[in-house]
Amino acid sequence: MGGFSSGPKAFSASRDGKKAGAGGRGGGADKKEQGKRYFFRRRKVCKFCADKIDYIDYKDVKLLGPFAPERGKILPRRMFGTCAEHQRTLTLAIKRARSIALLPFAAE
Repeated sequence: MGGFSSGPKAFSASRDGKKAGAGGRGGGADKKEQGKRYFFRRRKVCKFCADKIDYIDYKDVKLLGPFAPERGKILPRRMFGTCAEHQRTLTLAIKRARSIALLPFAAE
């Protein structure tokens, strides 16, 4: 019947999180006891705020290029770390550059 079991046996060992063995989700204290270091993610900084760029020029294709790759999608804030204000102006500049054929709408 599709591999699903409706009985209580389906979650018996992993439900209380005390399952022995590697790869389980339960028991986060084991990692702390081993002394492993966790990955520290560096906070992304807005490129335009750091360089103090007030106006994003739609004619500057070198500046807009990395934010809209060949595929044509405008990359989100979480990819480059741009602030909300600059992401809005960047999106507007990319759309303006596309409309006068400085940037492609999509790859061929």
